[in-house]
Amino acid sequence: MAFDFKKEYKEFYMPKNKPEIVNVPKANYIAVRGKGNPNEEDGAYQQAISVLYAVAYTLKMSYKTDYKIKGFFEYVVPPLEGFWWQENVEGVDYTNKSEFNWIAVIRLPDFITQKDFDWAVETATMKKKLDCSTAEFLTIDEGLCVQIMHLGSFDDEPATVALMDDYLEQNGYVNDLTEMRLHHEIYMSDARKVPPEKWKTVIRHPIKKKYANSGLLR
Repeated sequence: MAFDFKKEYKEFYMPKNKPEIVNVPKANYIAVRGKGNPNEEDGAYQQAISVLYAVAYTLKMSYKTDYKIKGFFEYVVPPLEGFWWQENVEGVDYTNKSEFNWIAVIRLPDFITQKDFDWAVETATMKKKLDCSTAEFLTIDEGLCVQIMHLGSFDDEPATVALMDDYLEQNGYVNDLTEMRLHHEIYMSDARKVPPEKWKTVIRHPIKKKYANSGLLR
């Protein structure tokens, strides 16, 4: 049975539809950075997704090639994820998608090294006739976060984010969105096969404890 991140780490991929606080461990990802409307046909985001999956599946199927990865075991490619932000905007303005900056990512198993990653980028570029040089090996340490499972269209996310914000206020935390700690989404549905009203998206925000008159709440 292939290792499935979604099943083995349910606390990070299958939260309930109410806010909860998690401590997310450091992990490695295939990442492609870009800017612009993710819905633009054949745009930068769509091209980035093609690169991500090309590299991800090259690594997944490496055991069928002459290239052997130390510690390799069969696994299911984890879901697509994205980190999003806009210049001079607190949070996310869903009405102005052309101003999105994004880092599209797919998680890597811990046994994948930079050397293995470089091999996959070169191999995918050659075999799939696709320039994968935009892909990078990225380590992300999210730490303390609030998350929730959002049901429905991406445009309806503000109402779900408001639930998260209320939860933080009630429990002595505040958002900690910075240039290094970003609005994070994990896409648990295939948007090509599932209608928008049934999309499942994990929304995750970095947080920190709130200061009170007596000092930092503990």
